[in-house]
Amino acid sequence: MTIDQISVFVENEPGKLADVTKILADAGVDLRAMSIADTRDFGILRIIVDDTIGAVGALKNADYVTLLSKVIAVRIEDRPGGLAGVLAVLGDAGVSLEYLYAFVSRKEGNAYVILRVEDTEGAVEALSENHVPTVGADELFEK
Repeated sequence: MTIDQISVFVENEPGKLADVTKILADAGVDLRAMSIADTRDFGILRIIVDDTIGAVGALKNADYVTLLSKVIAVRIEDRPGGLAGVLAVLGDAGVSLEYLYAFVSRKEGNAYVILRVEDTEGAVEALSENHVPTVGADELFEK
């Protein structure tokens, strides 16, 4: 199971990240997870939202460059070693991890990790075989 992630290219200038989040808010888009990696001149904001089409449309209308990617969301126990076990499953399956970011669930006892991997099918298969639950956007936005 995969979910959509939006990458937004943001100039590394004061107020630009605030601008992106305001555009999303004005479009009624709920932001669930985010990560930003920056260089001297720009950043790549990676976000998981409840309305991918609405978010991309609003950002493009505001002249932001966006890219859609498929990523894997994994539910893990929010305890020491929870993430280590998931990463061991991927390593044992020979799946190369490109990046990840995590966030805490609204449900007690769970955390979520967003994984971008080289071999999505192989990762999903390895996680499933090892009883690591992958989740869809519906669970990420459950209240």
